[in-house]
Amino acid sequence: MDLNVQSVAGGAAQTIQVSDLVFGADYKESLIHQVVTAYQAAARSGTRAQKTRSEVRGGGAKPWRQKGTGRARAGTIRSPIWRSGGQTFAAKPQNYEQKVNRKMYRGAIRSILSELLRKERLTVVDAINIEQPKTKELLVCLNTLNVKDVLIIVDGADENIFLASRNLYHVGVCDVLDVDPVSLIGFKNVVITADALKRLEERLS
Repeated sequence: MDLNVQSVAGGAAQTIQVSDLVFGADYKESLIHQVVTAYQAAARSGTRAQKTRSEVRGGGAKPWRQKGTGRARAGTIRSPIWRSGGQTFAAKPQNYEQKVNRKMYRGAIRSILSELLRKERLTVVDAINIEQPKTKELLVCLNTLNVKDVLIIVDGADENIFLASRNLYHVGVCDVLDVDPVSLIGFKNVVITADALKRLEERLS
């Protein structure tokens, strides 16, 4: 499969050959949903914690005698129905991770990339060169490509691009090694450099 490579600087159009296995995969909605759900679940900290009635400090002595006071019987001031008492069903630290095989994860990424390509939402460029970390320079590149709400995938950490994109709404930048399914489906368009495309293809082959 051949993909068109656009030039941000206005050079001649080129093509790049990619694998049909990576960029011609079938769209598997159920697989993508499972992988995205597992990815988001793994990002949850799960560090919430509450105390049960046995863990709350105090309450060892019976507040008053069982009978004769006219009040309701009580055995401890740390009962869940008392103020500052323990929780009935106390929340405890929890791990929300879901098991996803490496084959499933890569299959979901291939399916997303292939669908982006079919819907003409994936743009391959020769390079994105920004001399200074200025938002204006990055806007010129994006206007040349006529894309908005875009994820830019580069090969290697380009500090100028990262700094220039921080003030742009709905513009994200990530290294090719950090590509994840949530980022790919979170933007309307994806712009990837030719070098990053080849590295991504090697990673998913």
